[in-house]
Amino acid sequence: MVRFESVGLRYGGNGGQHPSPEVLHDISFELPEGMFCWLRGASGAGKTSLLRLMYLAVLPTSGRLTLLGADIGRTPRASLPHLRRRIGVVFQDFRLLAHLTAFENVALPLRLAGGAEAQIRADVTELLRWVGLGRKLHVLPRALSGGEQQRVAIARAVIARPRLLLADEPTGNMDEEQAERLMVLLRELNRIGTTVVVASHNDALMNRHPAAALRLEDGRLVRGA
Repeated sequence: MVRFESVGLRYGGNGGQHPSPEVLHDISFELPEGMFCWLRGASGAGKTSLLRLMYLAVLPTSGRLTLLGADIGRTPRASLPHLRRRIGVVFQDFRLLAHLTAFENVALPLRLAGGAEAQIRADVTELLRWVGLGRKLHVLPRALSGGEQQRVAIARAVIARPRLLLADEPTGNMDEEQAERLMVLLRELNRIGTTVVVASHNDALMNRHPAAALRLEDGRLVRGA
């Protein structure tokens, strides 16, 4: 499902006499299909950069990355969008479309995939009700609290049942009850086959839901899954 082999990443130019510094160094690990994994590390350790590699926002500058059975270094650039559609992502900054309602933001992946409108309406309504937003289906993001926006972003990421789900600090704007509801959702997705990777600082939550973990320090993997 996910394999890193001596992967390094640097942003910007990587040539000349003064190459930009690496933000990830010699990362190697493998996540089998259907795994749940925590991604741990202090702020600045490289967690977000590692997730960016996993959802193909950036490509490695060294080493070999394999995702969903594809060797990314040998995959044509034109094929990468197809791979990305099989990956769900929950961003720290939500990235909701401001001109779309909560319902429309969550429905967007299904509409882009050509789903039937009646089924889209049923699925999106059910999921938004489950995350506690049943009364705010038609509200724009600017009228939602930070925690509510985060729940919309999570619903959008999982609505199409991706094969790989990546979440960057998904409980950051949630109270304990909401965080537990999210964990139920993530665990259920994992139970039916989705590989889940969650970056988190929430030690209490991770202790309540023990699982394999990757830990980063200064851009290096210090403990494998």
